[in-house]
Parts: sequence; structure tokens; C-alpha cells
Amino acid sequence: MAAASQTGNRHPCYSFRHKKPRMKLALNGATTMRADLATDLQAARAAGFDFLEIWAAKLRTFLKQRSTSDLKDLFTQSGLQPLSINSIEHITFRDAESYRTIKRECEELSSIAAAIGCPCIVVVPGVLPKGGASRENVIAESLKVLTELCEISAGHNISLAFEFLGQPDCSVPTLDLAAEVVRQAGRKNLGLVIDSFHFYAGGSTIEMIEALDPEVIQIFHINDAEDLPRDRLEDRHRLLPGQGILPLREMISAFRRIGYDKAASVEIFRPEYWERDPFALARDAHAATKGILDSH
Repeated sequence: MAAASQTGNRHPCYSFRHKKPRMKLALNGATTMRADLATDLQAARAAGFDFLEIWAAKLRTFLKQRSTSDLKDLFTQSGLQPLSINSIEHITFRDAESYRTIKRECEELSSIAAAIGCPCIVVVPGVLPKGGASRENVIAESLKVLTELCEISAGHNISLAFEFLGQPDCSVPTLDLAAEVVRQAGRKNLGLVIDSFHFYAGGSTIEMIEALDPEVIQIFHINDAEDLPRDRLEDRHRLLPGQGILPLREMISAFRRIGYDKAASVEIFRPEYWERDPFALARDAHAATKGILDSH
């Protein structure tokens, strides 16, 4: 990725190679939604995570009272690194005013990311417009928006990580379509997020993983889900890895075959989990995820 080549450093959001590839572990702030950002850092550190994905709403709350320098110091003290800021939502098929807001948000978060040493921002496609849209129209709209947002983030030496959503109304619901958008964009500061829940819910396949260059994958969001029909699955049905029916072992095997060895980040939107002590939840999330990865 461009940022790595410009600085001479290899950051986990881009690539780091080992003689024996092993994914590092990250905690996503959505998993501990009701904890604040400082608590997320403490809980992630205590549980043994390597990285933290910063939930954007928690970031803004933190910065109302403290500075980016304070946050950078907290990361240094914790021994963790920021993996991403998560996320800019529904970036495509917006009206003119909403899209101007999206671009301002990209500028704002890119500036913050640069200040705290966070290499990328997760961006999420919008829903299909009324009346639908052809595959060609979806690709064209996605390319236009991602190109403009990548220009903004590149000004701060920050990359964007494009995350497809496996929901019926999402404009980019599958890995192959997201990968085609990223391929056609041809941006060095643009890659993919693969979320196991959305991978399954949207009907993506193992072959779609196997077709990828591992360098284009920036983050693997790992989670599990209840045993429900795909069209009934919602974010609230997510579970800790290994406690549901998602094909995690098959996905991890496919990642290993193509040489993906970056970050597996636990992202779970389960209200019952949000009621738990964030330190205990982080420990359970780390243990569950490490167990799944070590089994391979």
C-alpha cells in the first residue's frame, strides 16, 4: 500500500509477513458498544489483543473533552496500535447535501487518523436506490465515490477499507462485487474488509476468497451467528467466534491458502454483550477468536 512504501514501515493494515503466517488479533469497539474509547483500550490490552478498531462515535465523544495527542499517548501507554477508524456509513447513492457531508467526514477522520497513527478508515456502501440499480450502475457509482474519497484520504497518507454488507438492500452485498470495484478503482490506498457475518448472509463463497490477492484484504472482521435462515439474520444475531454456524474454519483455511496474515478483528453487534463488563467480554472474545485461529 502507498502509505507503507512512503514511510518505509509495514503496518498491519497493509501487510506484514512471517515465516509462519499468523493473524494478529484486534478488538472492534462495536463489540463493547457501551464502553468508552479509553475503556476499550484498557479492556483490549488486558485481554491480550494486538490492535483496536476505533468506533467513530466513541472517537468523537473522546475528542469533545480530550485531544488527538491524548489519544495517541493512550495508545502508546497501552502497547496497542490503532487498526482502523470504523466507519463512514452509506457512502454511495446519496443526495448532494448528504454526499458533501460524507466528504467532510472523510476529511475529518483522515486528519484524525493521521494524527494518531491509524492507517485506515472503513467505508461502507449505501443501500440500493428506489427502483434498484444494475451491476454496472452500482460499480460506476462506487468507483466515482471511492475515487473522490481516496483522493481526500491520500492527502493525509491514509487508506480506505471498503466493506460490503450482505443485506438484501445493500448496493454491494457480495465479496466478488466489492473486489471488482476495488480492482477497477486501481487505488493504492484502497482495499477490502471481509466480515464473516456479511460474507455468509450475502451468499459469498470460499472461491471468492481464493480468487483474491491477499494484499488487497486490509481487515478480516471475525464473528459468528445464530442458526437462522440467511434472509432473517440481523446484526443482533451475531455471536462470539466458534459459537454459531458461520463457516469460519473454511474461511480461515482459505485465507491461509492465499497467504493472508494480517488482522482478525472481533466485531459483534449483540445487545446482550453490550450489557456485560467490557473487560470480561474482551477476554472471552480474545479466547474464542484465538481458539478458532489456533485450531488451524
